[in-house]
Amino acid sequence: MNTPASYDVTEVRKDFPIFSRVFDDGVPLVYLDSANTSQKPQSVIDVMSDHFAHHNANVARAMHRLGAESTEAMEGARARLAQFIGAARPEEIVFTKNASEALNLLARTMGDVRGDLELRAGDEIVISEMEHHSNIVPWQLLAERTGAVLRWFEITDEGRLDLSGIDELINERTKIVSITHVSNMLGTINPIRAIADKAHSVGALMFVDASQAVPQMPYDVASLGADAVAFTGHKMLGPTGIGVLWARYDLLDQLPPFLGGGEMIEIVKMSGSTYAPPPARFEAGTPPIVQIIGLGAAVDYLENLGMNAVAEHERELTAYTLDALQTVKGVRILGPTTTEDRGGAVSFELAEVHPHDVGQILDSHGVAIRGGHHCARPVHERYGVAASNRVSPYLYSTTAEIDVLIEGLEKVKAFFRVSY
Repeated sequence: MNTPASYDVTEVRKDFPIFSRVFDDGVPLVYLDSANTSQKPQSVIDVMSDHFAHHNANVARAMHRLGAESTEAMEGARARLAQFIGAARPEEIVFTKNASEALNLLARTMGDVRGDLELRAGDEIVISEMEHHSNIVPWQLLAERTGAVLRWFEITDEGRLDLSGIDELINERTKIVSITHVSNMLGTINPIRAIADKAHSVGALMFVDASQAVPQMPYDVASLGADAVAFTGHKMLGPTGIGVLWARYDLLDQLPPFLGGGEMIEIVKMSGSTYAPPPARFEAGTPPIVQIIGLGAAVDYLENLGMNAVAEHERELTAYTLDALQTVKGVRILGPTTTEDRGGAVSFELAEVHPHDVGQILDSHGVAIRGGHHCARPVHERYGVAASNRVSPYLYSTTAEIDVLIEGLEKVKAFFRVSY
């Protein structure tokens, strides 16, 4: 890795081989879709390649040197993830294949648990209108299975959670509150600590979808106030196929298994089985070993840059993006239009042009953004649109790339001959 003396995005970009890419038509890549998936530094690619080439073996099973090396590398990554987010111990880190699986793990096991945590008919689950589908559908399914009632925070016109009715919404019937930390569509940063304190005051558990938060800012679960946090590796410079569930160890220890299979057990007999303690209880079968190791390398890269520096770069670039988009006639930003309590994803609509057409024309100029409902249909319905475009720069993005985006939007308008 080329380590800059201070945060220098030009130096940072040298660590990402994809930014040398020029398309067949001679157009260079302008990648502004990092909320969808981030690009990977060479250090992550090299660590994964080296493991396949020189250390490949299964973990926690093989009684030979390669197996020991593989296990050590995977558990080392677990320890680094725990430190990165401020977990009390590595055993609070459960590896899944993505944040969606982590949230489904929570929803499924909360439906199967017995005792004090058991959900019963009439109990309430609280989410919000701005959630990714991964933090909506699992709770809908849980409500259907248990007879619990699903309720939600609505959104203000500005794109903030409407907290005016929080005392009525989170009440003595509430058992679970699950809220995104940073909206993947609106970019809104939600007041998790305040919501968690309210949830805990009525005896409810607080879960957080941090898929857009952990990549962008320093993260400390100890001060967050949550009981469990889900995030994914591929949005924070790591590979696809690996996600993380952090939860308080005492909570994990009360939850039943999510999947059955190898290595999640203590003893198996034909008459019944007993289960391993966390995290093994929730990691049935061969895990995504190399993806976990790659995520560990991504954490090393982020820590080398410094998450405070990453967050500051994100804020500066978001401010530049918001200001630039508001100079384009016909653009309507969906969500907060300032950087106050705001992440880097910026969704917008361009009047009289379908988002898919915007994306296709921009792509012809090398600019990669997202068009669609971003797995967040309810919030689109809240704003009266079926779809939108989303630009999401990251730690390797530049103001010059935002300028190319703005030039591209003017070309889109010219192509469709729209005038306002």
